[in-house]
Amino acid sequence: MENTIYSIIPPLIALLMVVATRKVLPSLGVGIILGALMINDWSIGGSIKEIYTIVKGIFISDGGLNTWNMYIIFFLLLLGMMTAFISISGGSRAFGEWAMKRVKTRTGAQIVTAVFGVIIFIDDYFNSLAVGNVSRPITDRHKVSRAKLSYIIDSTAAPMCIISPISSWGAYIIAIIGGILTTHSIVGVGALEAFIKMIPMNLYAIFALGMVFFVSYFDINLKAMRVHENRAQKTGEVLDPSKGAVPGETTGLPESDKGKVADLAWPIIMLIAGTVIFMIITGIQAVSGTDAAVTPLTIFENTDVAASLLYGGLIGLGTSLVFFFFKNMGGAAFGKGVVEGIKSMLPAVYILLFAWTLIEIIGTLGTGKYLAGLVDQHIAIGFLPAILFLLAGVMAFATGTSWGTFGIMLPIAGEIAAATDPTYMLPVLAAVLAGAVFGDHCSPISDTTILSSTGAGSHHIDHVLTQLPYALTVAGIALVGYLVLGFTGSSIAGLLATAVVFAVVVYILKTKYENRTVEAVNE
Repeated sequence: MENTIYSIIPPLIALLMVVATRKVLPSLGVGIILGALMINDWSIGGSIKEIYTIVKGIFISDGGLNTWNMYIIFFLLLLGMMTAFISISGGSRAFGEWAMKRVKTRTGAQIVTAVFGVIIFIDDYFNSLAVGNVSRPITDRHKVSRAKLSYIIDSTAAPMCIISPISSWGAYIIAIIGGILTTHSIVGVGALEAFIKMIPMNLYAIFALGMVFFVSYFDINLKAMRVHENRAQKTGEVLDPSKGAVPGETTGLPESDKGKVADLAWPIIMLIAGTVIFMIITGIQAVSGTDAAVTPLTIFENTDVAASLLYGGLIGLGTSLVFFFFKNMGGAAFGKGVVEGIKSMLPAVYILLFAWTLIEIIGTLGTGKYLAGLVDQHIAIGFLPAILFLLAGVMAFATGTSWGTFGIMLPIAGEIAAATDPTYMLPVLAAVLAGAVFGDHCSPISDTTILSSTGAGSHHIDHVLTQLPYALTVAGIALVGYLVLGFTGSSIAGLLATAVVFAVVVYILKTKYENRTVEAVNE
C-alpha cells in the first residue's frame, strides 16, 4: 500500500477526525494506528511492534538517550514553570503599573501594548495573559475598547512566537522540522538554520504584526470594531454592557503584591541571553573538532539547539525562582507554580510525541510521494505554497489549534516537497506555519483566541467578530506573496510583493477609515 492512493488514508482520516471531533490527540492516534496496520498488512502484532519501535526511538537512539527530543520536552516544561513563577511573583502587574505612569495618549496605549506583545514572546499563552494584565489598566484609562485590546494581544502573540526560535513555538516547530529533514535525508541545512531561513517566508505572521502597528497608529477600526471603539470613546465603557460581567480576569495563580518590573524582565532577559550564549558555546565546541573555520555561520550551523534551549530554560527558571523566594510566598505557592506550570505545557508535549510518530508513519507509507505524483499531473508546483497556506488555514480554523495543524500538515508538506522538488521544502513548510496562525486567528475555538479575550477581559464573541476582518485582510495580502514565492522560488521576491500589496491596502484603509471613529464621537 506504500506510494499508492491508499497511503493518503491515515493522514486523511486524521484530518477528518480533527475537523469532526476537534480533538487532536485521538485523531493523530487513529492515523498512527491505521498507518501502522497498513504498513504491516493489517497484522496487529506487527503494527504494535512498529509503533513501539518508533516511540522508543523518540526517547532512545543508538543505544543512548535521544537528547534532542528529550531536551526539547524538558525545555517546554521549564518554560511552563518559569511563566507560572513570573505571574506569582507579581511581575506582570508591576510592569503594568510602571507603564501607566509613562503612557500619555490613546495611540501610545495601543502601540505600547503592541510592543509588549512583541517583546514578551516566549510563549503565546504567557503572552496573551501577561500582556493583557500589563496593558489593560493603560488601555482602559485611555478609553481603548477591550475588543481592540484583544485584537492587539492575539495578533502579536502567535505571529511573534512563530518567528522566534527562543519560544515554546520555536522549540516545537524546530523539533518537527528536525524530524522532517532527517526522515527525508535533507543535508546541508540544520533544523535551526531552516527555521531562520523560513522567517522571511512566514508572510502572514510578518504582516499581521505590521497591521497591528498600522491599526494602532492610525486607529483604524474595521466593521464591528468601530462599534466598540465608538462606544468606548463616547461613554468610556470599554465593554458592551449588554453582555454582562467581564469573563475571567485571573489565571488562578496566587500573586504577590510586592511585585516589581524586574520580576518579569530579568527571567526573560536571562532566558534569551542564556540560550544565545549556549548556542555559541555548543557551536564553537562542535566546529572546533572539525577542519572548518570558526565563524558565526559555522557556529550556528553546528550549534546544539535543544541543549541550548534546555540550559537557557534552566537559567530563566532559576532567575524567576530567585525573585519568587524573595517574596516569601510559601511552599504552597511554590508547589502550585511547579504543578500548574508543568500542566500548562503537557498538551504541547503530547502533541509533539504524536507528531514525531506520525512523521515516521507517513514517511514509510510514502504519502507525500503519491500526493506529489498528483501535484505533478494536476497542479503547477508554483501553486503549492498558496494551496498549503489555505489548507492549513482551513484546518486550523476548523480545529482551533495551530499546533495540531503543525503536527499533521508539516509532515505532509515535507513529504510532498521531498518527492516533488526538495528546493521547495522550506517555502511549503513556511506556508503551513503561516496558514496555521491565520486559521487560529479566525477560529472561535482556538485556545489562543480564548486566552487573548480572557487576558484582555473581553467578551469572547466580541473578540472573534472584531479580529476576523483584520485576519482575512492580511491573509489575502499574504496569499499574493505565496503565489509570487511559489512561481519565483525567491523568498525576497515573495516578501517584496507582499510588502507592495500591503502598502496599497494600508493606503486604501487609511484613506477610507481614518478619523471615522473621531467623527462618530463628535456627532
